Amino acid sequence: MRTSFWLAGAAALVLASPAFAGDTIKIGFVSTFSGPTAVIGNDMRNSFELALDHLGRKMGGKPVEVIYEDDGQKPDVGKQKTEKLVQSDKVDFIVGYIWSNVLLASLKTAVDSKTFLISANAGPSQLAGELCSPYVFSTSWQNDQTPAAMGLYMNQKGVKSVFLIGPNYAAGKDMLAGVKSTFKGEIKGEEYTVWPSQLDFSAELSKARASGAESIFVFYPGAAGVQFLNQYAQAGLKSTMPLYTAFTVDELSLPLQKENALGVPGAQEWVNDLPNEQNKRFVADYRKKYTNLRPTYYGAQSYDAAQLINSAVVAVKGDTSNKDAMKAEMEKANFKSLRGAFKYGNNHIPVQSFYLQDVVKDAEGQLALKTVATIVENDQDRFHDKCAMK
Repeated sequence: MRTSFWLAGAAALVLASPAFAGDTIKIGFVSTFSGPTAVIGNDMRNSFELALDHLGRKMGGKPVEVIYEDDGQKPDVGKQKTEKLVQSDKVDFIVGYIWSNVLLASLKTAVDSKTFLISANAGPSQLAGELCSPYVFSTSWQNDQTPAAMGLYMNQKGVKSVFLIGPNYAAGKDMLAGVKSTFKGEIKGEEYTVWPSQLDFSAELSKARASGAESIFVFYPGAAGVQFLNQYAQAGLKSTMPLYTAFTVDELSLPLQKENALGVPGAQEWVNDLPNEQNKRFVADYRKKYTNLRPTYYGAQSYDAAQLINSAVVAVKGDTSNKDAMKAEMEKANFKSLRGAFKYGNNHIPVQSFYLQDVVKDAEGQLALKTVATIVENDQDRFHDKCAMK
């Protein structure tokens, strides 16, 4: 799948031929736009497009061309699409990447070509540590950070034991490791499931029940999160084994999880009701532009990626050949993030706060996520000291 937009003024016209070098700011966007998880990629694209609307669809006085590429949730495809964007399209920036394994497969292509890559979601530990690069930034987090925040919350709740469940790929391993890095109780067991094909979790739920653990922690994004939560409730565990999550309950999954999501806490660095003015505008305009759909953290991070790029392009007055100056500007995080102010660590991973979120019914009677409390402030990932950049 290849969708290319010529963004000028308030119009978006399909580009029939390549732009002349230097006439536009060229951005490649790699995400998943097909299959069951396309809903995530679509939300990321929606939010990126909204950010461009808010920027007048120009950066540094130049119109923006965005080339959207579908990775099909496959590392080899993501790598091929990244190579195309760098070698054929000669983009100035690459953005996106939902999945850690796709990002890791694509990373070398961007770094070797000195093309700036901004991860709007995936945060594998290697990216924060030994594979950090002057040309790679994140507008999300390192994978461990969110579950580590949930581990801290579980300590606050006095949870004594937990059974861990997650998918067997890079992010799944990071997520469970994140909980283990902060949770002070006993880990009664951990299970890694086949990713992304496994959607039957009856065996894992039976093992959790038999373990004698007081609670369950789970990480499953997208369709897997819907299936897991519904099966958890159907198994009758909601009243006996409280569930703690990261990335399992969000605005995309809620319409399918319904009341099963009530009372299931999660952690995140962005929630739709954060009270800063730029976030209020983002949420309101998103719901207006996209037929009252609700944005997610995937989208918020993609919106911030556009703002980060814009800050760099404005700083060099549209001269994207000045990579040193763009890098220096991006390191300042000098834009109004939807999560509020944050700073970058030496590895270009945000140092930021994480919030406890809960599912409630809003004024319209619809299920929505609500910020309950701040779990941790100014959190820095635990791999930054493995990054050679200073």
